[in-house]
Amino acid sequence: MSLTGKKILVVGGSSGMGLATALMAQKAGAEVVLSSRSEARLAAARARFPAPVETLAADAADEDQVRALFARAGPLDHVVVTAAVVNRKPLAEITLKEAHQAFETKFWSQFNVARLGAPFIRPGGSITLFSGISSQRGFASLVVASAINGAVDALCRSLAMALAPVRVNAVSPGFVDTDGHRDAAREKVLAEVAAKLPLHRVGAPDDLARAVLFLMESPYATGSVVVVDGGHLAG
Repeated sequence: MSLTGKKILVVGGSSGMGLATALMAQKAGAEVVLSSRSEARLAAARARFPAPVETLAADAADEDQVRALFARAGPLDHVVVTAAVVNRKPLAEITLKEAHQAFETKFWSQFNVARLGAPFIRPGGSITLFSGISSQRGFASLVVASAINGAVDALCRSLAMALAPVRVNAVSPGFVDTDGHRDAAREKVLAEVAAKLPLHRVGAPDDLARAVLFLMESPYATGSVVVVDGGHLAG
């Protein structure tokens, strides 16, 4: 399956892995639509593309805004959802409100986009979600994120049944170096992780974008959770 002439909506496409996916998809011949909550970030992202892209601001956790998003963007061939706000506070410090907000911005956003977007996807199309390897390996510093990622993995498999013949898959990243999560503490963690990995580096957004394109172009892939972690789970 080629992406040439296909229309792809990337929710959370203004930065990081979403932006990398959108750039790679356009290079592969797709028509790309970007969505995120911030008009300013969408404008900055739009300047990164060699060809025109449509940008639509929407909060993926808001039902009315998502319905309006698909009414404007559809029909579509593929939808990718990377929208998330990660809270890495220690368990003793994170509040219940903050934990709820983390679920809202990652799990419920993906649930919302998938269920409301499926009717706008053409035959042969797909939805790609994003979870993370903390769904499969415990991290003391990622208790809430682990629970969210485990929920996304389960959501992927059940949506593949509930929304068929629309294909639903998920990408499960390991540690990825993105501009949005860069600070001194994060740099230290990434360096420590890289030293322990078989490839001696953490992931880059393009590494995950390649996995998304593989899933979009694979007509027999559905209900799959593809791990791209540089060998973290193997160690």
